[in-house]
Amino acid sequence: MYLIQRFMRVFFDLLYHPFAFTYDFVAAAVSFGRWNDWVQSVIPFVSGTRILELGHGPGHLQLALTTRGLDSVAMDESAPMGRIAKRRLGNSHKLARAVTQKIPFAFETFDSVISTFPSEYIFDPQTSTETYRVLRSGGKLIVLPVAFPTSGFLKWLYKVTGESPAALDELLKERFKQPFIQAGFSVELKTIELKSSTLLIILATK
Repeated sequence: MYLIQRFMRVFFDLLYHPFAFTYDFVAAAVSFGRWNDWVQSVIPFVSGTRILELGHGPGHLQLALTTRGLDSVAMDESAPMGRIAKRRLGNSHKLARAVTQKIPFAFETFDSVISTFPSEYIFDPQTSTETYRVLRSGGKLIVLPVAFPTSGFLKWLYKVTGESPAALDELLKERFKQPFIQAGFSVELKTIELKSSTLLIILATK
């Protein structure tokens, strides 16, 4: 298990940095073209108009949010991802290069904070503390950590690798919730059924 976790850490570091230009291709391949549908599944949970995205990646969700007229800003620690997102969104769009443990915005700035398919940084206690700080009272942190295909080859693949909805036992769900509870959030988990997919969404309210 340790070797697998180490491999995945290295893989995502490469994907977000020197091979960032391949991100869209890899995401589409592993999801059989469903990646953007999965990412946009968080939008119905957004409250208010002032939004922060943690880990904007290539900028697809930012484009969807601003198209809906929301005042959205985003941050990512990856310089290559920043350049890709800038090309997609234009130079006028507000993107920051920063780590989630030190969010470069003032207290109670945002109505909602969103993160889709983040790496392990999202469960860092300092990330939870910082997110709590920048949210307004009653604001939401919305996290989409995992998605599972429920038909075809991908269902079989996720099952044999142990990455299936059945693997989300109560103990693992509690581990998902604890960093946010400890930061002071009220937390609930939502399971969303899309066509041929099951998504887990964490909703943490300040």
